[in-house]
Amino acid sequence: MWPFTTLAKARAWERDFHSTGHQPWHLDPDQTALSFTQGYLGFRDIGRVTAHTVRGPDARIGVGPSRPAGATGTAAVIHLVRYGTGPDAPWEVVGTDDTTFSLTNPGYGVNVRSPLLTGGRITGVDERIRIQVRQPSSAAPLGTSCCTPAGGNDRHWKESVSFSGADDPVLTVVASTGGHIAEVERFTVTAVRTG
Repeated sequence: MWPFTTLAKARAWERDFHSTGHQPWHLDPDQTALSFTQGYLGFRDIGRVTAHTVRGPDARIGVGPSRPAGATGTAAVIHLVRYGTGPDAPWEVVGTDDTTFSLTNPGYGVNVRSPLLTGGRITGVDERIRIQVRQPSSAAPLGTSCCTPAGGNDRHWKESVSFSGADDPVLTVVASTGGHIAEVERFTVTAVRTG
């Protein structure tokens, strides 16, 4: 899903890293998770690691709001894997582990087109779900939809989002909610294909 769109690009980074030391954060799952949330998704307030589990080539990194002072919640648990083999294989975001907020439609890795019907399950009170469709080669979202009201205990939600300008073969669909103590308090992602 992110930051490398192909294994060839991950290997090119490894070669560059060996010769110049460029972008060492790719070797740190915590920094990769925070770069994903702040840089790629644009969630500037998600700046704190809340949990860290690494087992071999597999990592799960909890991230949460860094403000307001004393914030303790986890917004998402990001699942990462090493992209390639060897000690310098970079970390790659492949999704999120979801509990009280999920994105189950579209399914992981399916081919999609616009408009895209999204949906999942949520537990919460007075939630407003925002949807974005993103690709690694673009700074801005390809499409957004806001704000679907949701709430209750393990309740189904759904929303349609239109998008355009998809050039990358893999897109990221992200659903987020917040507004009680921070703009983004929880989020969930999935990867889909175009074409």
